[in-house]
Amino acid sequence: MKGCYLFLADGFEVSEALTTVNMLRRGGVNVKTVSIYDDRIVTSSNRIPVIADMAFGEFKASTSFGPCLPSDVMIFPGGMPGSANLAAFGKLMDIMRNHAEEGGSLAAICAAPSVVLSLLPDIKGKKMTCYDGFEEALAAKGAEYVKEGVVTDGNIITGRGPGWAVEFGLAILAHIKGAETAEKVKAGLML
Repeated sequence: MKGCYLFLADGFEVSEALTTVNMLRRGGVNVKTVSIYDDRIVTSSNRIPVIADMAFGEFKASTSFGPCLPSDVMIFPGGMPGSANLAAFGKLMDIMRNHAEEGGSLAAICAAPSVVLSLLPDIKGKKMTCYDGFEEALAAKGAEYVKEGVVTDGNIITGRGPGWAVEFGLAILAHIKGAETAEKVKAGLML
């Protein structure tokens, strides 16, 4: 899958999704938000409706699939039941597994590292973080849980929770466009 996409399902954590998109767009990344439904409107865990850039059918019709680069990123915000809704959508999980096998990167925050990324066939030995209390699924798959705000291990970037959304977005930006670009965005935010 070519490009950078953030996937939304009902029950997502709005701050993790939109802050991540904000960081990436500030850094010049053409990230697109994708509803996993036929409709572009997705409702957050706090009942805030958000209009995605595209519905899932539009994403499938307009996206180039096949071998990818590490700069091609699939992003999964957390929130419950948003993370569970993403994980339950088999078509998306098939794309995620293929994307990882083809060399693409994955980013997930909050519950999503545990609920979504634990569905990958092999995360053994990968350093990952997640929302407190969701570590068990990662450990069960052999991942090394690290209690840090944001963890990057190769082509997998994970964030701990909403309070780390800015740093999570900046880590993805650094992964795609380099540390210098991420530092410029960070400076512009006066962090």
